[in-house]
Amino acid sequence: MITVFFDGLCSPKNPGGVAAYGYLVYRNGELLHRGWGVVGEGSGMTNNVAEYEALLAAIRWIQKNAPGERVVFKGDSNLVIKQMSGEWRVRSHTSKRYVPIIKSMLEGIEHEFVWVPREENAEADALSKHAYEIYRRGQRSG
Repeated sequence: MITVFFDGLCSPKNPGGVAAYGYLVYRNGELLHRGWGVVGEGSGMTNNVAEYEALLAAIRWIQKNAPGERVVFKGDSNLVIKQMSGEWRVRSHTSKRYVPIIKSMLEGIEHEFVWVPREENAEADALSKHAYEIYRRGQRSG
C-alpha cells in the first residue's frame, strides 16, 4: 500500500504570496520519494492552491512509479481532504478548478483521503517550507 503525506503553504501572505508544496510517498512504511515545488507568486496564489498542487504532483509520481497500487492520501487541510472524499461541497473557484482534475486522475486507482493533525504531517510541511526557502533565496540572488 502507498501512503502519501502532502502539504502546501502560501507565504509571506495568503492570498498573494508564494505558493509552495511538499509531499512524501511511502510504500508499507518505507520512504520511496520526496517531492516539492513552487506553484507561483502573487495573484491567484493561496494555501489551497498549494495543497491541491501537492496532490497533483504526488498523483503524477504515483501514476509513473506505482501504478495499480492502493493509495492513502494524508493531509492536514480539512478543506482539501473533505472535498476530495466527497464530504464537503466544492464551492470555491479554486476547488472547482482542481477537484474534477484530481478525481479524473484517480479513476481506476483504489484510494482514500484521511485528515491528519499538523503534527503528523510535519515532514510534508517541512518540504513545503524548503521549497519556499529555495525560491526565496533564488529571487534574492537574481
